[in-house]
Amino acid sequence: MKIALLGYGKMGQIIEKFAVERGHEIILKITIDNQEDLTRQNLKTADVAIDFSTPDSVLKNIDACFDANVPVVVGTTGWYGKLQEVKDDCDKSNNTLLYGSNFSIGVNLFFKLNQTLARLMNNYPAYDVQVEEIHHTQKLDAPSGTAITLAEGIVDNLDRKQEWLNEVVGTDVELFPKAEQLLIESHRIENIPGTHTVIYSSEVDEIEIKHTAHNRAGFALGAVVAAEWLKDKKGFFSITDIFE
Repeated sequence: MKIALLGYGKMGQIIEKFAVERGHEIILKITIDNQEDLTRQNLKTADVAIDFSTPDSVLKNIDACFDANVPVVVGTTGWYGKLQEVKDDCDKSNNTLLYGSNFSIGVNLFFKLNQTLARLMNNYPAYDVQVEEIHHTQKLDAPSGTAITLAEGIVDNLDRKQEWLNEVVGTDVELFPKAEQLLIESHRIENIPGTHTVIYSSEVDEIEIKHTAHNRAGFALGAVVAAEWLKDKKGFFSITDIFE
């Protein structure tokens, strides 16, 4: 495939490495320094685009891909408040988009495990639950998209939790969630690719499930695999569709 990379930071560079190793060609790289190259004409030379940009850029990049009728894989998070709007645009214009908060195979298995554990916990009200996420200090959004997916997996499957709220540890704002609220604690620490933990606590014991990323390679490989899966499809997809 001919691939356009929208965002060429650390993730974009690792995606390029895996894409080339798998026989693909990178024909366009968009960074903060060459935004003028994000044109309809340039995008139309690509079979698929992969976006790992920033929350400020991603919606503009998606619009550009839709305008050029180029399928796009979106790994950027921090825009999910506009998800339904983007889906409607995608369907109306007969375009193709696949998004995910995390493209790692291990994390997507972790999502399934999280949902199953939440359903099991409906029978055990003595346990309260919270989510913790740790990322590098360069991560721009909090909570992480992965933490939001975990929280939504709990809210959707555990009857006693109705919504989630986020506390960024180290700021002046300390939250005191109500019984029906699920707390996500966000930590920002140097050189941490991503660690997510779901903790169920009772007076007598504690149950944890945890995923620790050792590096960004799993995310990057997953994004390339997603692009391969998406190439000849039409519609609006989530990364979970690949794992069904």
